[in-house]
Amino acid sequence: MSDCFKNDVFKLGFGLMRLPKLADGKTIDVEQTKKMVDLFIAAGGTYFDTAYVYDNGESEAAIRQALVDRYPRESYTLCTKLCAWMQCEDEASAKQQFYTSLERTGAGYFDYYLLHAFQLGNYKKYDEYRLWDFMKELKEKGLIKRYGFSFHATPELLDELLTAHPEVDFVQLQINYADWENPGVASRGCYEVARKHDKPITVMEPIKGGALANPIPAVKAVFDATGSTQSYSSWAVRFAASLDGVAVTLSGMSNVAQMEDNLSYMKDFKPLSEEELAVIRKAQDALDADKSIPCTACHYCVKGCPMQIPIPEIFLVKNRATVYPSWDGGKSDYTVATHGQGKASDCVECGQCESACPQQLKVISLLKSCLDLEQ
Repeated sequence: MSDCFKNDVFKLGFGLMRLPKLADGKTIDVEQTKKMVDLFIAAGGTYFDTAYVYDNGESEAAIRQALVDRYPRESYTLCTKLCAWMQCEDEASAKQQFYTSLERTGAGYFDYYLLHAFQLGNYKKYDEYRLWDFMKELKEKGLIKRYGFSFHATPELLDELLTAHPEVDFVQLQINYADWENPGVASRGCYEVARKHDKPITVMEPIKGGALANPIPAVKAVFDATGSTQSYSSWAVRFAASLDGVAVTLSGMSNVAQMEDNLSYMKDFKPLSEEELAVIRKAQDALDADKSIPCTACHYCVKGCPMQIPIPEIFLVKNRATVYPSWDGGKSDYTVATHGQGKASDCVECGQCESACPQQLKVISLLKSCLDLEQ
């Protein structure tokens, strides 16, 4: 592991995107957050992850009250993020996010800092606003110790960015067993690119926004058959944390019970055994077998498509979005899956796909059902 994380041996990170709320459903429950922070630090946790845009800044303010004002600065590490495509309109307002975050948290400096949520439609903003040079300046001043970026796009773009910016200290990737082979997320592909560039990885969404804490019945049955008393979440978090090169696996915990559950298996973390990895593969198979659109991904339909539409990949994203709704309904996953290729809306209804489909699927009408995925 890079010396970027040499002191951070505790592999669970406290993600501050989904902090507990009071009865109004909007205000962060700071007192419960304090209890969660205390449990986390008592167990050996050190890594806290927030962002300028989380809860419109309230996440950063809450962690000041729950952590920064209550613990010695050297006893924890804090990460936050700068988002060049939300809550700013030009280079000056983008850079101001850093100083606002510094004021909100009262942290004095950030141990880790991320350019936030690179996607195919926004990553050029970080060049336009000269934020790469800004990161270097902040690091030289000691205001950030290490920096990187969080990423939601294709392995090809990740490779391009890491080649252009070899100076970054780490990357944050969306990795979970449900999206390992999902073309809309490309967890495996992005992971392999980060490993090729020898960049430490922090993992976001290991439980897929909480969806894998309560997976579909077929997946539950796979885990239940092992006789394990551990939570479904534990399988998801440990899968990500067991990967070589993963320094920290973040969990966006929303109450004390979730914190206690995560600490129960991460306090003395042990990577998944070969037997447990085999269980994960069975869970992935069960997930793949649950198809709202019963496409077998043979790709016969694609070979003769005049518009080069990646039909099986689109159907897989649609199925995943149906089973595990995401914050944007699968639109960002769809953008990744169709990058550089045809989209569902490009279909000219020539019928080649339907004549080639061994499953006799009504491909044309099914593609129309996927139009809601387009941005």
